[in-house]
Amino acid sequence: MQSTGWRTLRGVDLRALSEARINAHYALQWLARAARAYLPHEPDDSHTNLGWSDDLRGLETHRLQDGSRVGLNIAEFALVFMGAGERVRRVACPVQGRTEAQLRQWMREQITAKGLNPDKLDAGSPYPMPAHPVGSGADYGAGVPREAFDELADWFANADAALQGACKQIAAMELPAPAPRCWPHHFDLATLTSFPADGQSAFVGAGFSPGDHYYDEPYFYVSLYPAPDKAQLPQLVTLGHWHTLEFTAAIATAGTINAVRDPQAAVDEFLKEAIDTAVAILKVRSDQ
Repeated sequence: MQSTGWRTLRGVDLRALSEARINAHYALQWLARAARAYLPHEPDDSHTNLGWSDDLRGLETHRLQDGSRVGLNIAEFALVFMGAGERVRRVACPVQGRTEAQLRQWMREQITAKGLNPDKLDAGSPYPMPAHPVGSGADYGAGVPREAFDELADWFANADAALQGACKQIAAMELPAPAPRCWPHHFDLATLTSFPADGQSAFVGAGFSPGDHYYDEPYFYVSLYPAPDKAQLPQLVTLGHWHTLEFTAAIATAGTINAVRDPQAAVDEFLKEAIDTAVAILKVRSDQ
């Protein structure tokens, strides 16, 4: 399993990268608001999930009613409306230095121009966001160097490439392997595989998180559910470790990945080993 197009990571200070991540997570909610407001509702909220675009260097919604998409260019930290058709017209709004109120006004203008009701953008979110000054009206990106957003975009680009390879591995097992999508609640990019095991559905999730309250740095993960007893978890050969607090997953953090000579190969090998191990654990349990 070999991913392609791996971008060299420059090792931006993790504190700056963390701030870029939280700011981008907040800005991403404008994409989620648009999806909830103007796309047909799906019971699993999949209408709000987002796809990675190398061309945009960011994440974008499913197509709205007129065929356009809303995106977040993470590298340039800008909200973008992309028109439909072969010649895609883009209208962008830089986020850094603006407030939520200013972004709301810009989004309303773009939505109104499409003949849609802009008031729907103000519907409440079904989940809370991490506490941050941006949520209280502070300027976006205050004190965050632009290279931190650029590096964050590179992490997502690398993750998408690696997870595309993971999907091929899963499909070769004759298991469902949906394309990686980003879920705006947790801001993670992942593919989720389900199959019958032990009289119920078992799940293996292969994904990437730009960081959270568990790990304040980017990390790749392979989760499994139902979680086995800790004693059943074999030692991982590659750069990962097992996480068992509140969820069970093999984890490979940015610090570990950046310390190896070939990060791309290391991530690919980590995902391959962890997926094989997770599927084997759940299938063995189903055979017992």
